[in-house]
Amino acid sequence: MLVSVPTSAKSLSEYEFFVDPGDIDDLHKLADKLHGKKVLHINATAVVGGVSEMLYTNVPLMQSAGIDADWKVIHGSDDFYNVTKIMHNSLQGMDIPLTNQMKSIYEYYQKMNADMMEGGYDFVIVHDPQPAGLPTFLKDHRKIGKHWIWRCHLDLTNLNRSLWAYLIPFLSEYDANIFTMAHYVDGHIDDLPPCYVIPPSIDPLSPKNMPLDDASVYRTLKKYKIDPDKPIITQVSRFDPWKDPLGVIDAYRLAKKEIPDLQLILAASMATDDPESWHYYEKTARHAGEDSDIFLLSNLQGVGNLEINAFQRGSDIVVQKSIQEGFGLTVAEALWKEKPVIGGNVGGITIQIDDGVNGYLVDSVEDCAKRIIDIYKDGDRATKFGIEGKEKVRQRFLSTVELKSYFQIFNDLLED
Repeated sequence: MLVSVPTSAKSLSEYEFFVDPGDIDDLHKLADKLHGKKVLHINATAVVGGVSEMLYTNVPLMQSAGIDADWKVIHGSDDFYNVTKIMHNSLQGMDIPLTNQMKSIYEYYQKMNADMMEGGYDFVIVHDPQPAGLPTFLKDHRKIGKHWIWRCHLDLTNLNRSLWAYLIPFLSEYDANIFTMAHYVDGHIDDLPPCYVIPPSIDPLSPKNMPLDDASVYRTLKKYKIDPDKPIITQVSRFDPWKDPLGVIDAYRLAKKEIPDLQLILAASMATDDPESWHYYEKTARHAGEDSDIFLLSNLQGVGNLEINAFQRGSDIVVQKSIQEGFGLTVAEALWKEKPVIGGNVGGITIQIDDGVNGYLVDSVEDCAKRIIDIYKDGDRATKFGIEGKEKVRQRFLSTVELKSYFQIFNDLLED
């Protein structure tokens, strides 16, 4: 059977400090008709990545609202994750054909995991392409779950049409689909069940986002040989071509001509479902060369959520120079910490950063370098960006906001 992922208990009441008066009461009212309903989340990994980070919060918060929520991960192999990485890249715009052999591998693991499933759920939420075919390979998916929802966290703006055509029969088995932005499915919506838009969220009480005192930040930076007294820019993301770490290094080098003491942190978690990240880590390391002011750090050096928290809080500027991005939780994390953020002018980053209000959107290495210099030289602007950014996250991208959207969808499906 699929293995449940254990989560720590959380209470909605703990979030009252962050939200507007009455918001938590509204959540409980929305959950009234859902009391005792069984909800199952399914994804590819519980170890790293934005989806797992959100589920570690959303599942126990659903439980706090009286819902019987669970989370399970699928089983796979290197071959399977290589195929799903190709699917991931193809859905985000790369022209990579999915061969018949790849389809066979994908479908083999869909059936294998479907055979491990046990039923009795009111709602089953399947995250991203890795487990998207599960309902198709169940003898009667309605016995497993009364209502099925597929949530896609990817940027589908330039998706590969042939891969989308392959996935449509799988996705047509669902009762609803969730996307991060409406325009991701422009032109594709006629092929799908009802679509909803829910941006991802961050947990202000998680180890990655909770308050840290200056002494803890200082100690963490020193531990990794980073000088807290010199300017720091940081990008937190997988080593992945879509995150453009090579472009970040190039922008850093241009900015360093104006800011000689500038340091760059590229921090990541190496994911079990992303074999490509190891290759791109090596490529990034070669591009960084022998520059002692560039720090490539990951969970391999003991970097976890608390360390990421410290890196972001200890930075003068946070960068997320993606060239394609479904959302980019690291943007919301940095905005929450009142840091000025420079992000690629793509995908979900554009709904987080209001250009010139709480950060900057950039389209090139040169733009990124210029904005690093602009922010560094204007402390008042950096402070203003930080204040505006935190308030935007509070209003739109906290876990309680996402939870409210889930509850509304559940109630809609119950009424159908």
